[in-house]
Formats: sequence, structure tokens, C-alpha cells
Amino acid sequence: MSSKSFAEVLEKIRTLEFKEEFDMIVAIANGGIIPAALLNQRLNIDIQLLKLNLRDASQRPLYDSPRLLEEIKFDVRGKKILLVEDRVKTGMTLNYARQLLAGAALVKTFAVNGKADYYLYDEACFRFPWIL
Repeated sequence: MSSKSFAEVLEKIRTLEFKEEFDMIVAIANGGIIPAALLNQRLNIDIQLLKLNLRDASQRPLYDSPRLLEEIKFDVRGKKILLVEDRVKTGMTLNYARQLLAGAALVKTFAVNGKADYYLYDEACFRFPWIL
């Protein structure tokens, strides 16, 4: 299993080049909350939570498809959004989240690990340095 230090992840976030300017960060809760907070320190833009669930703490699927756990309480119309997730395996959660954010002017994805528009790592086994 690949293990990165918190400092290594921070440096990658600090030096990541974004091609767009964003109006809002939308974190897929719960996994996207810490990466979104780190990105907020760099970008200094509003953060909102999108409460979705597909997998349990051991990364086993709980459902056939992602579920929205709480209604969306923020307006995305016309906004340029950076959609943040910790880990992307199949892309199902990101794809569902994009559908939910369909009124936005732009949605780009960010993942700490796995394929997204912006990502730090793409490793089969990855341990987040903030997991207790």
C-alpha cells in the first residue's frame, strides 16, 4: 500500500496548476471534506457539501449506485465548480454528483487518488495521511 506524508500531499496541492478559476468548491462528503479544506486554503473560495454515499469505511459498495443523503441547500446555477472527492474508483459517485450539479456553468473534478480532471495520485492501494 502506498503511503504519502501529509507534507507530500500539501506540496502537490500547493503546486497543482488549475486551468480555470472557480467560484465554489463542492466537497463530496465525507471523503472530500479534508481535501476541499486544503484546496480552500489555496484558492480561498466558498465550500459547500454534497452528501452522497456509495461505499462503507472499508470501500465496499453499500448500494448499486450512489445515494444523495441530504437535499442540496446551495445554488449552483451559473457557477464554476471544483467538485472534490478523496478517492475515485469507478467514477460512479463523481458522475452522479455532476448530474446533481447540472445547472452549473462548469464542473471540473478533483481527486486525491484516482482519475479526475485534476488528481494528485493514481495508485491501486493508497493510504490517506489524515486517516486516523
